[in-house]
Amino acid sequence: MEFITLENEVVKLKPLELSDIQGLLEAGSYPEIWSHMSTTIEKREDVNNFVENALLTRSGKTEFPFVIVDKQSGNIIGSTRYMDIDDKHQRLEIGYTWLTPAYWRTAINTHCKYLLLQYCFEYLHLQRVQIKTDHENIRSQRAIERIGATKEGILRNHMIRKDGTIRHTVMYSITIEEWPQVKKHVEDLLVQSK
Repeated sequence: MEFITLENEVVKLKPLELSDIQGLLEAGSYPEIWSHMSTTIEKREDVNNFVENALLTRSGKTEFPFVIVDKQSGNIIGSTRYMDIDDKHQRLEIGYTWLTPAYWRTAINTHCKYLLLQYCFEYLHLQRVQIKTDHENIRSQRAIERIGATKEGILRNHMIRKDGTIRHTVMYSITIEEWPQVKKHVEDLLVQSK
């Protein structure tokens, strides 16, 4: 995948770089972000590991991490990535998405998903994009359903959380055939959010 920046008038998704460490630390220093995530950012060492691991996966071409930048302030406000990239089967996953809490319940995540999905279906011509979340992360499930993704089911005992408990994973997807309808739906949501 080429180095791409995706943006509109509200948000910019730019390739994650080492120079983003301080911005990610400031955006990620809220414990409530990490309750359903497989990692935690509490101190500089955590964000260093987060960025180093993300850059390794990008060099291995299995993931493509972005930082999320609020266009109005110019500040880094979170991160997201393409992951589980499978060129042969023309699919990938959008995941590892987090935002600093000041942007929760705003249209920022919808703007991000729109840009990411549009690139997947209209430029990469993928067949499928999947999004998955913890069965206990109701806020994330609602956000995924709100953009029009189809709930495919629950993968039982799918992961072991960082605290050692078992996570069931709720799996969603959007296919190339569904994209025109999902695109219109998300565009309508973004108009309503103005």
